[in-house]
Amino acid sequence: MAMNTNKLRREYGAHNENLLKGNASPDPFTQFEKWFAEAVDAKLDLPDAMTLATATKEGLPSARMVVLRGFDEKGFCFYTDYESQKGQEIAENPHAALVFYWRELDRQVRSTGTVEKMQTEESDAYFASRPMSSQLAVWTERQSLVIPNREHLMENFQQAEQVYVSDIIPRPPYWGGYRLVPNLFEFWQGCPSRLHDRLCYTLQPDGTWKMVRLSP
Repeated sequence: MAMNTNKLRREYGAHNENLLKGNASPDPFTQFEKWFAEAVDAKLDLPDAMTLATATKEGLPSARMVVLRGFDEKGFCFYTDYESQKGQEIAENPHAALVFYWRELDRQVRSTGTVEKMQTEESDAYFASRPMSSQLAVWTERQSLVIPNREHLMENFQQAEQVYVSDIIPRPPYWGGYRLVPNLFEFWQGCPSRLHDRLCYTLQPDGTWKMVRLSP
């Protein structure tokens, strides 16, 4: 079966100002904070959704959507099962990439860097902040394992409810946070006629960021 998608076209960026070096922050974290706040203010659906791409030690890539659970000048935080596919790939190859796409604003941000585990205290604090159902879900089944059916999943969830009847549910030792520490940012602003704006920041040996403009 063949499918032709050539006619799925639209114009970009008619309502946005251009992204120029003169109106962008020299600090990519500050620029990201500005764009992220604008995505939230625009009431976009899931502005914190991001594609996380990892790879095996042989370089075989995989990608999936995860949720941003905090960012600062140290990097981008997310949480998962340490022994999931992405957890295993991070363990053997810490290099990874993130992509945010805010379609309604015709904006994309991508970042590459290395991934490190967050401190135990950080993971404990975030786990404690999750709704009880989300905490129980982590205890229900190990992520990425093959299971026979949905009934198996629901039975395990009900068992977890019976085991953890108190309001305090401990964080599983196999689950916690990661932080992607960036060495590159790229901000993409869609523009009419496909003449998009792209600003790329690369981390320099002295810890500063170099910003350049890329051809669309």
